[in-house]
Amino acid sequence: MRVMVLVKATEDSEAGILPTTEALAEMGRFNEELMKAGVMLTGDGLKPSSQGRRVAFDGPRRTVIDGPFAETRELVAGYWVWEVKDMDEAVAWVKRCPNPMPGPSEIEIRPFYEAADFGDLLPPEVAAQYEERTKTTGG
Repeated sequence: MRVMVLVKATEDSEAGILPTTEALAEMGRFNEELMKAGVMLTGDGLKPSSQGRRVAFDGPRRTVIDGPFAETRELVAGYWVWEVKDMDEAVAWVKRCPNPMPGPSEIEIRPFYEAADFGDLLPPEVAAQYEERTKTTGG
């Protein structure tokens, strides 16, 4: 099962405050554990939303919205993509994670849709693409 693990933004991360050397080293050690266990497929930190853009869709119209965005608690400061056997394993790994922020923070875990989730709704050629991607990239 693939999951996306989302590190939620905080006021500090949105202000562009970088982690300490010690925090980076601690997170690096955790990432090494994830890689050695075959759990981590990819992951990275994200710059503050002030450096981002959103594109709003309304029928055929597209509107570009410049950051920063409100509701810091709903923003993402970083992510991982993990391959785990189930949600319990993902939770166990997150509980071992060093706090990604200097103060209180949250990490959200969301499973990816897999081809089987769509049943007969997925055209056979698209299902084949899902299967091929899983074989070659682990997800």
